[in-house]
Amino acid sequence: LSLSLQAKMSRPVQARRLEGIDKNIWVEFVKLAATYSTVNLGQGFPDFPPPDFLKEAFVRALSGESHMLHQYTRAFGHPPLVKILARFFGKLLGRDLDPMTNVMVTVGAYQALFCCFQAFIDEGDEVIIIEPFFDCYEPMVKMAGGTPVFVPLRPKDPKDGKLMSSADWQLDPAELASKFSERTKAIVLNSPNNPLGKVFSRGELELIADLCVKHDVLCVSDEVYEWLVYDGKEHIRIASLPGMWDRTVIIGSAGKTFSATGWKVGWVVGPNRLLQHLRTVHQNSVYHCATVAQDAVAQGFQRELELYGNPDSYFIQLPKELQQKRDWLIQSLDAVGMKPIVPEGTYFLVADISKFKSDVPDVPDSDEPYDSRFAKWMVKNKGLAAIPLSAFYSQAHKNNYNHFIRFCFAKEEATLKAANDILQKWKQEKTTP
Repeated sequence: LSLSLQAKMSRPVQARRLEGIDKNIWVEFVKLAATYSTVNLGQGFPDFPPPDFLKEAFVRALSGESHMLHQYTRAFGHPPLVKILARFFGKLLGRDLDPMTNVMVTVGAYQALFCCFQAFIDEGDEVIIIEPFFDCYEPMVKMAGGTPVFVPLRPKDPKDGKLMSSADWQLDPAELASKFSERTKAIVLNSPNNPLGKVFSRGELELIADLCVKHDVLCVSDEVYEWLVYDGKEHIRIASLPGMWDRTVIIGSAGKTFSATGWKVGWVVGPNRLLQHLRTVHQNSVYHCATVAQDAVAQGFQRELELYGNPDSYFIQLPKELQQKRDWLIQSLDAVGMKPIVPEGTYFLVADISKFKSDVPDVPDSDEPYDSRFAKWMVKNKGLAAIPLSAFYSQAHKNNYNHFIRFCFAKEEATLKAANDILQKWKQEKTTP
């Protein structure tokens, strides 16, 4: 008995690579939204269904003749899916892609990112991350033993009292160049960018590409919002620029492409000399993704390839719908005095909350960024959930950008209307003596 009483473990059980990365903004804010919110514009998922053709494809895969769709398929991607992805992205990139070596299917884009950092980053390697950034980049780099090096997009004031655009947030070329050294192994590019909605221009991508070639650096290009680009803007793939195919891994997501985030089907496209290392990580971690979901996504891409450039294409219809929703939310926020930054792409827009600071008093010497306290206050007191922009910054820069919050507008009209009602009521309360 005495031995079993003494048998409690006293040695640390946690691996060193997990130190300091245990907190996660989504866990905290998803719980808050579930508890308090009547309208959730926080987490980035649509509350409308995927297109009918995709749901029908899933049902066909699930209930069809081929019982083998309930079993394992090829570990690195269901053959019908990698074949159609190779054809589709081959067309977009203007090169012949081998489905077996230039494409790999992952459990969402999230696992694709994890594979990249595990496959390429060694202890002491530096990875350049452009701020604001999707929050998993930093912990994933650290878990692989790498050192994140941050470079912020810097906002420039718009002319003539216009609303600021995500295009007004730009890299300083000299500052970016100064971050590259012999220790730099990779740069993470996210265009269109979550949370800002920035679509990097050809000039900006050429600047990044030239530095990658000059310093012999890899590019992890997170392009999950590639079809969600507005106002006639063009999404340019950095892998198509001179010298970049050989050093770039492109990451995509059926969740964002077909509005089915819960299916968790993602992919990587790139040269075999890079993808062979991702396959090693993949086969020793998840090994395999859901066969039925892969089959349905393959059917979705088959349809989109046949309708490419046609007005009936989902890839043309979805951004049109979302651009309208974006514009509604911009009007709602602008009308109440939250200054929206007009996004060129994605599900998201960021708004300046400076004029609402009187609602949520400052707490001197608080470790928590102001926007985080504001977002928590807003969900508890107004029932409206959003995400603080500081969650997308490194510790060093969190407090420089702590008067913005991120809203998701990929929502049903009724959801956006309910958000507008909350904002209007709030404005009335502020103006009524």
